[in-house]
Amino acid sequence: MATKTKSTSNGKKKSAKRRYIGKPTGVIQQRVLEATPQRFGIVSVDCAKRRSKWLLCDYFGRVIIEPSTVEHNAGSLAAMTQQIQIACEAEGIVDCIAAVEMTGIYHKPIVAAFQKAGVETRIVHPFASSHYRKALHPDSKTDDNDLEAIFHAAVNGYGLSILPVDETYLALQRLVRHRRNLVKQRSRIQVQVRALMHQSMPGYADLWEDDKFFYNAIGFAVAKPFSSAEEIKQAKSSGMARFLRKKKIRFQERTLDKIYAWSLQAAEPVVLQCLFTEQWKQLAEIHTILSTQITGTEIEMAHFLVKTPYILLLSITGINVVSAGELAGEAGPIEHYASHSAINGRAGLYPTRYQSDEVDRTNHVAKNCNRRLRAACILIAKNLIKCHPFYRGLAAVLKNRGVATMDRLCRMANRANRMVFQIVSGRQVWRGKGIDRENLLFKLREFHRAHGTPLDEVVADMNEAFKWLPKATYGDEAKPLLEMAQKKRRGAASIGDLLIPLLIRLGVLQETKVESSSSEA
Repeated sequence: MATKTKSTSNGKKKSAKRRYIGKPTGVIQQRVLEATPQRFGIVSVDCAKRRSKWLLCDYFGRVIIEPSTVEHNAGSLAAMTQQIQIACEAEGIVDCIAAVEMTGIYHKPIVAAFQKAGVETRIVHPFASSHYRKALHPDSKTDDNDLEAIFHAAVNGYGLSILPVDETYLALQRLVRHRRNLVKQRSRIQVQVRALMHQSMPGYADLWEDDKFFYNAIGFAVAKPFSSAEEIKQAKSSGMARFLRKKKIRFQERTLDKIYAWSLQAAEPVVLQCLFTEQWKQLAEIHTILSTQITGTEIEMAHFLVKTPYILLLSITGINVVSAGELAGEAGPIEHYASHSAINGRAGLYPTRYQSDEVDRTNHVAKNCNRRLRAACILIAKNLIKCHPFYRGLAAVLKNRGVATMDRLCRMANRANRMVFQIVSGRQVWRGKGIDRENLLFKLREFHRAHGTPLDEVVADMNEAFKWLPKATYGDEAKPLLEMAQKKRRGAASIGDLLIPLLIRLGVLQETKVESSSSEA
């Protein structure tokens, strides 16, 4: 294989670093050369739910341990790793890796067992093992044939290294995915509630837009005690107003007038009105529970996000805790990426290509990628298009050129990742001025205020976020917090009192002044 060469100062050519075919994180050729192929072992593991099958060979494919089954319990896994170590010592194996086929979540106990035993573990994607199995055994799929395919995939550089991930990112990823599942379940509940309510109160839910009916306190607050057009007609606007004041729910008279006007001309409900009413009220209670869980999950996300440099993304207009947490949880440590192109490549933010002779198609987005990461990047792009003036204008230009929606979002996400990589890896904030530059600490405070987070947790998160701020931003970040701290409130300790230590760290207050003011009081 040809390699590039460089000329040294004495005129001699110096060989550059050799390039090997295969994934960069799956290359093992150099280690094989150092250990020699006969002394380099590869453990292939085909995982299942309750048990797995494994095989030990050297680099040439000479079988050292025939395919064996291991149960997913502590004793069996420990016996497997011990048997592998004894066999390697007997055969003179000086270096060894374990290639484990990725199988949902069921391969994780195997990976943990090998890592605990000190064996470097590689992950083989099912697409890679399937490719080699079809070439070796096109009409037969068995566990033994899969083991051979996993071995060939690892030899050819498709057994990928597992990069270390801090517990903070793992917890954030779990919270992000849990929140996404809760949001999907709540969305399904919303569709069911609207369908049932349309049969018992035809047209009532249409008085509000789709995204406001479930997040407007008036809609559900009125419908629960007044569950039919007839009841609303009897109560009138005054009766609904008395009920809402008793419950201490804010409202506008024109909204109640609109509801009363609907009741005067509402269509007749179905025969089973009472049954449908009872059903949508039950679903409404589930909707409330899910909303509470989503709020709690978002607060937990903020607790972990402030421990990562991704919190710096809050300085950008259009990015808040949820979208920044989505990206941080799915992307992981920024140190795992050499550039923004690596993020784009892993997320599949590029067109696929089919080229043969004169045929060259690039009409579709990549299919084989980390789809959760791509969804997080697209979410960032959508928020920037909606809120950030620069990205909004750029998206409008692409739309006028006739660029398809998905292509446009991928381009915007691709461009946004350049900014994300520079900010997170460089530990800096957005350098824009005016409308597109926001105060990170104040934005974090407003997020917690909207979610009703306890004040001590709010201040703890703000102190964690402070550690990531560059010193040049201390003055700008302190201004809105100082105004908040100067507001005097009665009763319990206010957020301003708790912010005084943080303001001292930001350099806008001095301890002597604070002590003197407190003594005067």
